[in-house]
Amino acid sequence: MQPETGSAELWKITLGELDEKMGVKIVEESVERVVATMPVEGNRQSFGLLHGGASLAVGEAVGSWAAVIHASTLGKTAVGVDVSATHHKSAREGQITITATPIHLGGTLTTHEVLLTNEAGQRLCTLRITNLLLDRKGRAGTDRKGRAEKTS
Repeated sequence: MQPETGSAELWKITLGELDEKMGVKIVEESVERVVATMPVEGNRQSFGLLHGGASLAVGEAVGSWAAVIHASTLGKTAVGVDVSATHHKSAREGQITITATPIHLGGTLTTHEVLLTNEAGQRLCTLRITNLLLDRKGRAGTDRKGRAEKTS
């Protein structure tokens, strides 16, 4: 999933299983900003509102992707160490937009603000995520993207 150490190649977002199940779509990816969308439908809780857990899951994903893109410029990877969120408004339908922007891009830590907004641009949720940047370690049995190598 990461470029080789020392590579200037930016890491490209690959959706995980949960992201796909939630209907996440990538709109923009760069060190300065990561933007994604997600439908409310399929991500509602029993009262018909966007599930707070879905908001946290997608917000953490987008914020982590932003951190890994920055880390890739340093030949590193990133792991989450803290996430917090405040829910401001609910949604029953439509699509939400998730935007991660950096608060701090360091060589050891990154912090991103992640905003979830509705189609009218109203803030639904604000997350703050901090990631620790780590040197990449090669893992036996994996390819350069971190996937299990195929064996014959």
